[in-house]
Amino acid sequence: MILAGDIGGTKTALALYKADAGQNTGLGRPVREQTFASGDFPSLEAILRAFLRTEADRPRRATFAVAGPVIGARVKTTNLPWTICGDDLSQTFNIDSVHLINDLQAVAADVPHLAADEIHTLNAGEPHVHGAIAVVAPGTGLGEAFAVWTGSRYLSCPTEGGHASFGPNSHEELELLVFLERRFGHVSYERVCSGSGIQNLYDFLCDTGRYAEPDWLGRALKQVTDRTPVIVNAALEDRAEICTATLTLFVRILGGAVGNFICRVRYGEVVDFVLLHYEEWQWPAFNVADSAITVGAGLLIWDGLWGDGARRATP
Repeated sequence: MILAGDIGGTKTALALYKADAGQNTGLGRPVREQTFASGDFPSLEAILRAFLRTEADRPRRATFAVAGPVIGARVKTTNLPWTICGDDLSQTFNIDSVHLINDLQAVAADVPHLAADEIHTLNAGEPHVHGAIAVVAPGTGLGEAFAVWTGSRYLSCPTEGGHASFGPNSHEELELLVFLERRFGHVSYERVCSGSGIQNLYDFLCDTGRYAEPDWLGRALKQVTDRTPVIVNAALEDRAEICTATLTLFVRILGGAVGNFICRVRYGEVVDFVLLHYEEWQWPAFNVADSAITVGAGLLIWDGLWGDGARRATP
């Protein structure tokens, strides 16, 4: 058996596959899969104990894509109080081989292998064979990775670009930077372009008096620990002007972040841009294509901030 895991700040998805007896035909569909709320567990080990219930489930090999910088066989997760060590997991669960990889690096490695029915073009461009591929993932945090052609295959590379300093592109964004500096000190793109970032944008628009907070919305936000779904749903349903303004600002900042990242990883003539976000985010009120595509990129939309499933697009 082979165990694959996607370890994120919000959820951990695990799947068991049957090894293909030496035949190079791929893993196919998982034998069993399950998703866990990461914050409900003190460690990845605790989740694995809940998932690997019987001896028959014991894998020979395991690979975990983890949201955080992987150094050697160890990673301290960015948005969880976990430290994951591949050697410790191998010994604890008697797994012959455990491999850790940055989660965005794993996505970048997969992009060249997407099937035609997994791709949806939002804005037609001029694809360049073997052009660099950039991956940007506003999820619990903001992840970035890229892949470049080596001459025989794509090589995927992780980054911690989400922690780069936020660069305002307007007077409003400059005021946002000043507002958040008082709260956090250093302001990274993750502070304004992620699930938690949406809450920061909302606070800025509300606390500076730019938009009024309806009474019903204030009550709804006080009843939850994660305000992002409430803000996004209210915007998509066009129920609150402040929520619409929050997502509009989010998309504008995301477009700037995309352009910056493309400038950093551009290799050859064309870069394919990959954007990961919630499947539920259908953006009927927001022209994400116009906001992000103006930097000259295509889009690939993947499983994201709070939902399962995938919706994908690339030039």
